[in-house]
Amino acid sequence: MKKFSTFKIIQLSLLVVLTLASLYFLMKPQVKQFIFSSTAATILFVVVWTVLLSSFIFLLIDFNLISTIKLNYHNLYDAAYSDQLSGIPNRFSCDTVIEKYYDKKLPENLACIMIDLANLPEVNSLYDHATGNILLKDFSTILSSASLSLCFVGRNGGNKFLAIFENGEQAKIDTFLARVADRVKQHNLSSDAIAIEYHTGVAMNSKEHMDQITNLIALANKRIYENS
Repeated sequence: MKKFSTFKIIQLSLLVVLTLASLYFLMKPQVKQFIFSSTAATILFVVVWTVLLSSFIFLLIDFNLISTIKLNYHNLYDAAYSDQLSGIPNRFSCDTVIEKYYDKKLPENLACIMIDLANLPEVNSLYDHATGNILLKDFSTILSSASLSLCFVGRNGGNKFLAIFENGEQAKIDTFLARVADRVKQHNLSSDAIAIEYHTGVAMNSKEHMDQITNLIALANKRIYENS
């Protein structure tokens, strides 16, 4: 698609040059006199300008089609990789990141955090799933904003979220957890908000020295319940 767009831009540039050149020569008195003094020259003039104008029109249609295709592509991408309820990366996106480390030696600086939105089942039972979805979206927004410049965060299914640090320094993990804690605290202070309760489990490969990322994630998930 990018190559096709570039080709169309080049085509438009050439067409503009040809049009400007035609206008330049058309402004010369001797050219005007020649065009309108001969029927054949006049017909040729009309044909050439019809072709030029038609080319402009077709190029505009092409650019509109390209824009529509790109929009449809982005919509399909969002549908495939974004969780429809929370608006953050979905399980498929999580799996895509995880697959990068299959059949490879796990980097020492890789770290992950499993996060459990602990009171989501309770909110669904006490209120309804629509209210639970609001809570889920609010918490997802908090996680997404807390992860900026630090890590990948996605919804791993249900009330579980996964954060993966490809440069899992302790300071980055502490910053992320502090951001989440602060944002949750601010959220819970709101009078009209349903309080968020969550638990986390952290696993750093620099300490665990594991071979498989799935084992590191499983350990982080286990620690959710150890810390709750």
